[in-house]
Amino acid sequence: MVYTIEKITTLIGARRFGNENAKVGFLLTDSRSLCFPEETLFFALKSGRNDGHNYIPELYRRGVRNFVVCDVPDNYEKTYPKANFLKVVDTLEALQRLAERHRDEFNIPVVGITGSNGKTMVKEWLYQLLSPSMFVTRSPRSYNSQIGVPLSVWLMNEQTQVGVFEAGISQPGEMLALRDIIQPTIAVLTNLGTAHQENFQSMEEKCREKLVLFHDAEVAVYDGDDELVTSVFATLDYKGEKLYWSRRDQKAPMY
Repeated sequence: MVYTIEKITTLIGARRFGNENAKVGFLLTDSRSLCFPEETLFFALKSGRNDGHNYIPELYRRGVRNFVVCDVPDNYEKTYPKANFLKVVDTLEALQRLAERHRDEFNIPVVGITGSNGKTMVKEWLYQLLSPSMFVTRSPRSYNSQIGVPLSVWLMNEQTQVGVFEAGISQPGEMLALRDIIQPTIAVLTNLGTAHQENFQSMEEKCREKLVLFHDAEVAVYDGDDELVTSVFATLDYKGEKLYWSRRDQKAPMY
């Protein structure tokens, strides 16, 4: 799908500098992945080790004309005469907000997959099962982070009939943003293991964080034999269908 630069400015609540007409079909956070510069919107993300604003001169030389920034370059009218700069407070939040608004355009089944292990494998299994009969948009590789999830959801287009996306977390408070972007109709918890446990006070805290993904899902899929998962799930105000599997409970939906 293609958005006008005016529409994107509104969706992310940006202040626009530059008046060039433009249409955006591709999002970019890594300058090494540039493919279609004329329709690319670059998000200048900041981290402890890097600052995407440093790559604006190179990307402009390579044909990119649209940038989401926290800081508009000095003398931009002369240095970048054909560019649009969309100024926001936080470029990562702007990326996530744009993906969330894009997701709102689709009223289709979307599967969100979380868990300590096996997310990519389950995603690929589902893709292999579903793709012969419908058009599936899925996360590339293991794009399941705060950056990877919005880039994945952005890939949904007019042909998409079902979405399958991973959601990975490494610390408390991260799942809410991913849930709002994916908006899963079906949520899957593969398992609960020790990955990233150093950032959580307990396994229960990590379990609760992962289950944030399930809040508005119509169907929840999880391991009914995992006592911690089932006990935490029982405390949630979940109103959807519980489709859990079990090797012990003969009354389980999947026994």
